[in-house]
Amino acid sequence: MKANKNSVNFLEKYVNASSPTGYEHEGQKIWMDYIRPYVDQIETDHYGTCYGIINPEAEFKVVIEAHADEISWYVNYITDDGLIYVIRNGGSDQMIAPSKVVHIHGEKGIVKGVFGWPAIHTRGVNANEPVPKIENIFIDCGATSKKEVEELGIYVGCMITYPDEFFVMNNRYYVCRALDNRIGGFMIAEVARLLKENKKKLPFGLYITNSVQEEVGLYGADMIADTIKPDIAIVTDVTHDTTTPMIDKKKEGDQQCGHGPVIFFAPSVHHNVRQLIINTAIAKNIPYQRAAASRATGTDTDAFAHSNGGVPSALISLPLRYMHTTVEMVSKEDVAHVIDLIYETLLQIKPDMKLKYHG
Repeated sequence: MKANKNSVNFLEKYVNASSPTGYEHEGQKIWMDYIRPYVDQIETDHYGTCYGIINPEAEFKVVIEAHADEISWYVNYITDDGLIYVIRNGGSDQMIAPSKVVHIHGEKGIVKGVFGWPAIHTRGVNANEPVPKIENIFIDCGATSKKEVEELGIYVGCMITYPDEFFVMNNRYYVCRALDNRIGGFMIAEVARLLKENKKKLPFGLYITNSVQEEVGLYGADMIADTIKPDIAIVTDVTHDTTTPMIDKKKEGDQQCGHGPVIFFAPSVHHNVRQLIINTAIAKNIPYQRAAASRATGTDTDAFAHSNGGVPSALISLPLRYMHTTVEMVSKEDVAHVIDLIYETLLQIKPDMKLKYHG
C-alpha cells in the first residue's frame, strides 16, 4: 500500500502535533478526525485512549492497536535565577538534550526555551569533561528570576516537548520525533481506510485502538483491554534498526529498515495468531523479519495478552533508527508493508478459527 497525498498530509499533521504522555488530546483529535469516515463508531475512555469501531454489534472482537503518546519532560524545579530543571515523562534521553530548542506548555500558552550547556572552551576536553545527566541539564527561557518564569505561566508540572517536525529524507525515510509510536497510529488508521475504500466486510467487530500512556508503563492499553475485552489483539509498535553504529546485534537482534515488518517471538505472543501473520506474509509476498524477546516485549502486546484471563495477541513491529531522539527514521516501504500485513491478516480471521494451542 503506497500512501496517497491525503494520507501523508495526515501523517505530517499528526506527528507534528504535541502528544506527550498524559496530554495526548491534541494528537488524538487529529487521529479521530481522520478515521471518522472509515468506521461506524468512535469512542474514548476517561484517560484519552481513542478507538474506532467497525461492526460494533458483533460479538467476536479483534483489536488492532498502537500507542499515541510521545516522550517529554516535566518542569521539576525553578531556580531563583530563572533556570528550569526537569524530570522525565517516559524514556526521554538526557544525552540529546543540550542545545535543543523546547516548547514549554505553560498555563498561558507555549513558551520557547533551550536546553543550555557550557561552551566547549569553558569545560575543557578531557577525561573530566561533564556529560549530560538529569541532575545537570537545564532549560533557559530567557528569564532572570523565578518570579519572571512564573509570570510567563511556567510552573512545576508543566510539560516540555521538542518542536522538531516531520520531513521525508532521500524519498526513502520518514523522519520526525515521536514516530515512536504515532507512526503506528497512522498505520492502523490506514488499515481502516483501506477496508472502507475496498468495501471489505468483516465477520467480526474491529476495534482500531490508539492507546495512551504506553511510554510510562502500558497503562492505556491495560485500561482499554479491560473495556473492549477483545478475542484477538494485533499490536504494532517500533523496534530498533540494529545495523546503525554502536548497537550490539548479539544483544539486540538483527533487524533493519527497508527489510520489512518485524514479527516478534515472546511469551506474550500467541503462537497461532503469530503463525497466521507469518502465513499471510508468505502468501501475499510481504517481506518480514523475525525478532525475539526473552521475557516481555515492552509493548502494549503484553498488556493485552495478560488481560481478561489471557487474550491471544501478536506484535508486528516497524524497524526504526535513533529511537527516543528527535530524528527517528522509518522506511516508507516498511510502513507500507506493515499496513498491508495487518490488512491482509484481518481478511484471514474468522470468529470460529482455532486459537487454543491444544484441543
